[in-house]
Amino acid sequence: MKKKSTLSARKLALLCLISAVQSQISAAQTPGARTAAQLSQPAAGLSYADIADLADMAPMVAQARIGNIIKLRPEQAGTVPAGYQRVFVEANVTALIRGEGGISPTVRYLYDARLDARGKLPKLKKADVLLFARKGARPGEIQLVARDAQIAASAAELERVKAILSELVANNAPPRITGLGDAFHVAGTIAGEGETQIFLRTENGDPVSLSILRRPGQAPRWAVALGEIVDEAARPPVRGSLLWYRLACGLPPELPAQSVRALAAPDAEAARADYQVVLSALGPCGRTRSAR
Repeated sequence: MKKKSTLSARKLALLCLISAVQSQISAAQTPGARTAAQLSQPAAGLSYADIADLADMAPMVAQARIGNIIKLRPEQAGTVPAGYQRVFVEANVTALIRGEGGISPTVRYLYDARLDARGKLPKLKKADVLLFARKGARPGEIQLVARDAQIAASAAELERVKAILSELVANNAPPRITGLGDAFHVAGTIAGEGETQIFLRTENGDPVSLSILRRPGQAPRWAVALGEIVDEAARPPVRGSLLWYRLACGLPPELPAQSVRALAAPDAEAARADYQVVLSALGPCGRTRSAR
């Protein structure tokens, strides 16, 4: 009886924390621009862009082993997508990968677990996971940045997350792209020759530009410059790098009219065609967490 009483008291203590944690997590998971993205594919199918999205959103990334799991009753859970069960999780932190100010040895959070084909919860207890989160209101409480911000901590996934985070915090990390600025085009002296430069708008105001060069009888060449000066040695970004991700996932599908407003019609058309050269070379962003 003593053991049962102790377990009941522990369960009651955990449940008492649900209300405070739920109010924060629900705020981050209410319907909005990211809701569709939060209804995710399993972690095994996550692409570079998926992981980069999560890492970019999360001020805290930790590796942990799940301990206790408590299923929330409907009146406690709030709005939960069909096919999911909201659970209260207590996990033991094994490593803090990113985060200022440290982290509690044990963390508590809400998680929407995808149910299996039989409508049952997957086996979560003792699972090693990576958590993309922010701090909660109280010590030991965290808030996942998205519904799918808990993924399996396989060795390969751990190394991929660490590599992306290293790129994100580097001094020369490429900034987030917020839009396109002015485009310029200069036609060459012979047919088929020309150069286009397109300036990008960035979140922190750092200069980023695209340059596309055409020569007769040659395939168009393009490069991206991070800085005021276009380096002659600049090259396109490597697929699966942070710079590639910023461009492939941040550039709009077309060069807007505002960007070519000062150009003559032939030059504007050439700039639009050169912009499509860049998009084609970058390829699709590759997000799989939602149908975008």
